[in-house]
Amino acid sequence: MGGNRFGTLFSVTTFGESHGPGCGALVDGCPAGISLETEDIARELRRRRPGGQDGGGASTRAEADEPEILSGIFEGKTLGTPIAILIRNRNQCSGDYDELKDLYRPGHADWTWEVKYGIRDHRGGGRSSGRETVGRVAAGAVAKAFLAGPGVLIRAWTSAAAGIRAPGPGEKGFDYEETKKNPLGVPHRGSAEKILDRIEKLKEEGDSAGGVVTCVVTGLPPGLGDPVFDKLDARIAAAMLSIGAVKGVELGSGFAAASWQGSINNDEPIPIQGGQALPFGGLPLGVPFLAFKTNHAGGVLGGISTGAPLEFRVAFKPVPSISKKQRTLDRRDTVQDLVIRGRHDVCIVPRAIPVVEAMTALVLADLVLLNRCVRV
Repeated sequence: MGGNRFGTLFSVTTFGESHGPGCGALVDGCPAGISLETEDIARELRRRRPGGQDGGGASTRAEADEPEILSGIFEGKTLGTPIAILIRNRNQCSGDYDELKDLYRPGHADWTWEVKYGIRDHRGGGRSSGRETVGRVAAGAVAKAFLAGPGVLIRAWTSAAAGIRAPGPGEKGFDYEETKKNPLGVPHRGSAEKILDRIEKLKEEGDSAGGVVTCVVTGLPPGLGDPVFDKLDARIAAAMLSIGAVKGVELGSGFAAASWQGSINNDEPIPIQGGQALPFGGLPLGVPFLAFKTNHAGGVLGGISTGAPLEFRVAFKPVPSISKKQRTLDRRDTVQDLVIRGRHDVCIVPRAIPVVEAMTALVLADLVLLNRCVRV
């Protein structure tokens, strides 16, 4: 069966269910000699773990998320062999889900999963739970270590949540460092306070909220991406849409470009005097170094990176597990009233930030290795 492996040369296979013994990842194709410690993985996991935030509508499931590296690393260096990472589940409350065994929760994959496989793990959603992303984040930490050498930097943040938008790059008040100072990962203190207040009100009402994560990658060389079916933007979109709760992805100017003229949307190329150092090798002879006055393309032209920052936004739907009364059906096709109990996020967006970064890193690490096979 497919669906659990991502990537071509730099690949990851994730495993585990929300209420099983553990979750994890098997990373294959990572080159040897990359510096990587257990703490590098643990640091990324702490950013997404339940209960790891001071407020922000986070789940009260208090998992330590301590990674166990089973293979592939020796004395702080990757061996070039498969890297197996296990994160044990230690704080499950499976009894919270007993009354949901025969119900199909609105907004969840209960019914579709059962239709496809004929069986499902009703405890927290099993493999369709957000808990599954712990393996992605662990694997993403490996990919980040590989990309860090040449200076590729991946940064994501909450750009909107609960219907409130924060200032973006280039706008007054935007401050990336502020994302590290509030539990929501918002780059503007005033917006963070408004969003948090809105989330607290929704929590009291038994409801939930969605939002948007913005991701910007700097330090990428031009030339990444393989048209026509493995374009950089196509791979990014597929990676983001593989994350549970994601309902939309837009790169660069995105949907705004649909109402613009070409004279506005086109990024004017300008020369770089004297050239510049490029990670992962330089340009072929006869090709000039370019920069762009604007970046409406989001760092991608024809599915290939331009060397400008890769910029995209990811839309997350509201968390479907809410305590407000809903109507649903059970296995006997009977209408039932439903109130979901248990430990659930009000807004998943802050915890999704490291997941977005991880999937981005996995895409880029794979494309970097693939690019080495393009020309001599």
